[in-house]
Amino acid sequence: MDDNELSRTEVQGLRYAKELEGHVNWLDSFTAAALGVLAVASGIYTYLGVSSLLDDNGALSFFAAISYSIAVSVGIFVFWSYLIRLLPAVRTLGARMGLFVAMLLGSAAIIAMSSWLNAAALAGAAAVEQHLARTVQDYQSALERSHEIAVSAQGLGRDVARVRQSFEDLSEQEATGDLSGLAGRGAVFRVLRQKSDELAGLEAQIASQQPLVNAAFAEGNAILSRMRSLTVEPGPIEARSVLFSEEAVRLAGVITQLRQLSVAPLVSRAAQDLSASVILPELDGRTAENRAGQQSTISSVLQLLGQRAETLRLAADGVMAMQQPTDTTYTPISTADAVIRYAENFVPSWAGAIAIDLLPAVLVFILAITQAAIRSGKARSSVEDTLTLAELRAALHAVRDVEQSLARAEPPLRSDGRADIHPIASDAKSGTDA
Repeated sequence: MDDNELSRTEVQGLRYAKELEGHVNWLDSFTAAALGVLAVASGIYTYLGVSSLLDDNGALSFFAAISYSIAVSVGIFVFWSYLIRLLPAVRTLGARMGLFVAMLLGSAAIIAMSSWLNAAALAGAAAVEQHLARTVQDYQSALERSHEIAVSAQGLGRDVARVRQSFEDLSEQEATGDLSGLAGRGAVFRVLRQKSDELAGLEAQIASQQPLVNAAFAEGNAILSRMRSLTVEPGPIEARSVLFSEEAVRLAGVITQLRQLSVAPLVSRAAQDLSASVILPELDGRTAENRAGQQSTISSVLQLLGQRAETLRLAADGVMAMQQPTDTTYTPISTADAVIRYAENFVPSWAGAIAIDLLPAVLVFILAITQAAIRSGKARSSVEDTLTLAELRAALHAVRDVEQSLARAEPPLRSDGRADIHPIASDAKSGTDA
């Protein structure tokens, strides 16, 4: 077989390359239009995202958003047009790696200038609603925690009542002579009544706080309900955010009020005063023995008073040591910032926003692979092997035209085989004489 003749495998490879070239030529006829559509669509979503960031709705902001979105569309179209032409065409590894790095840098730039704005346009309102819902949860936790602390402090009223009842029981025993052995309402009886009256006043004060605690908690729940409805109800998210902010301020005030309604600090101070501020009455026993008995009983009462006061103080300190609710403050947020902060909850929107910008990269890879396959099919074939019938016919016509032109340009031959060339000067002279 002649070295210039193609083997069967090479002929099949050449046909395969020809077939791929036909497909590529057909696809290339609308590739530019497809890139233009993707670029324009990305520009529209970019415009929506930019508009949500601009506070002013005037003409200047409108033209600014339009200019930015047009610049993004043109940039995306030009960038992918360059790569879809050049990357499949280069043949060296260095050139391919260089263009691949350029494609990565350009893709990162496109994400920075367009994709996050597209995501803001697609899911910005939902992301802000997510932010409002998270804020409601934080406020609800703070309200419930404040109410829990206030209710625990109200529970100190039972401890105070128990101590008061014990002093009243002791005073009754003293009145009947079962405590000091001296019946009547003498010095010991007055000390016991003095402390029971103080505890009764503290108990009444604690009980008076209960309606206020209940009212504050009910008001807080009502505000929370209103905030939840603002989170999900239809309408522009900007207007709902303003109303949400107002309700958040009201709820913060209610939470602070609940903190102030806690009676734990009051009980702690009262417990410290309970044993420290005792007005000892004058001993009124008729005999020295009776007065000594009264003094001994009063000392026992003061010791018991100190123990009960310490118990109350420890209970109040336990309530005050409870972990306070976390300070919660609602911070307004833009749609673009919200879609970035809560990106993990909007993966499909982010994927769509990025895909509309970077989908041409897939086309670049497809075309690069196809061009490599075409080049592989033509590796052993020469130019003559790749000529089509139309190209061959055109080449034959061209050769025939050249031959005819040369034939008209050559002078006639004489009998001795030399060309019959007339001197130019003779012809010119003849023409002059004529």
